[in-house]
Amino acid sequence: MSGNRVQRVAAYAVIVRDGQILLSRLAPRVSRSELWTLPGGGLDHGEDPRDAVVREVHEETGLDVTIGDTARTFSLHLPDTWRRGRRVDAHSLRIVYDGWVPVDAPEPQVVEVDGSTIEAAWRPISGVRDGSVPTVAMVKEALDAYRPYRWQRVAAYALVRRSDPDDAVLLTRTSPRGFHTGLWSLPGGGVDFDEDPAGAVAREVSEETGATCTVGGLVATTTETVRGTAPNGRDEEVQTVGLVYDATMAPDATFTVEVDGTTDAVEWVRVADVESGAVPVVPTVLDVLRTAG
Repeated sequence: MSGNRVQRVAAYAVIVRDGQILLSRLAPRVSRSELWTLPGGGLDHGEDPRDAVVREVHEETGLDVTIGDTARTFSLHLPDTWRRGRRVDAHSLRIVYDGWVPVDAPEPQVVEVDGSTIEAAWRPISGVRDGSVPTVAMVKEALDAYRPYRWQRVAAYALVRRSDPDDAVLLTRTSPRGFHTGLWSLPGGGVDFDEDPAGAVAREVSEETGATCTVGGLVATTTETVRGTAPNGRDEEVQTVGLVYDATMAPDATFTVEVDGTTDAVEWVRVADVESGAVPVVPTVLDVLRTAG
């Protein structure tokens, strides 16, 4: 700061979940009318920006944020404005990180006393964009630059069928921790680094059903891109390339559901019920059944 020149460096987080963004409402002493901003604030002297944003988000929302590896910067120069009762030439440098909070995090609430914000809440992104949620300009700028975390995974699945007493396929139901909550899918999951896909099928089937299967040949490949909230709370867009293997299982196999996983039920489901839509499945199940015949 020199004379009437004031420079401020601050760190903020864009925290998005299911079409909503976490925002902080400015206190009346900062804005007389309702105005929302990203949670965050000024860096203390010598403080790392990554430490500052974690500290500030907690003070303003009560939540523990995890931030991404990179950040975007936004600059605002106001050569003639008011700061602390005097007219100054102000320059603000904002360092904005992508962030996320756990899916089971409590409702946000302000922790700091007599701070620059008085409320924290999840607000609809559509409302920010159409102006029904009044925000500082930085919020829209950050949203325009924002992208969900994008990644690609290779997964391996088992097509296990039985003909007696009816034509059925073994399916697992996605728990609230997964992207397709409540929908049924083929048992399987991500292939670990340097893991053989067929070995991954056997491992995943055992983890999700508690039963052992014998893995055969590759019968189909699938691809699906979905966007949603990951178990850790991060807003993600994921492309899954699926390798589907024929597999068999002992007729008297019994099932147990994994604890705190991405599946919460396992059953034999009649193929006719899948094809009629009576049982809700992820789209790839129908594609695999048609391909495999």
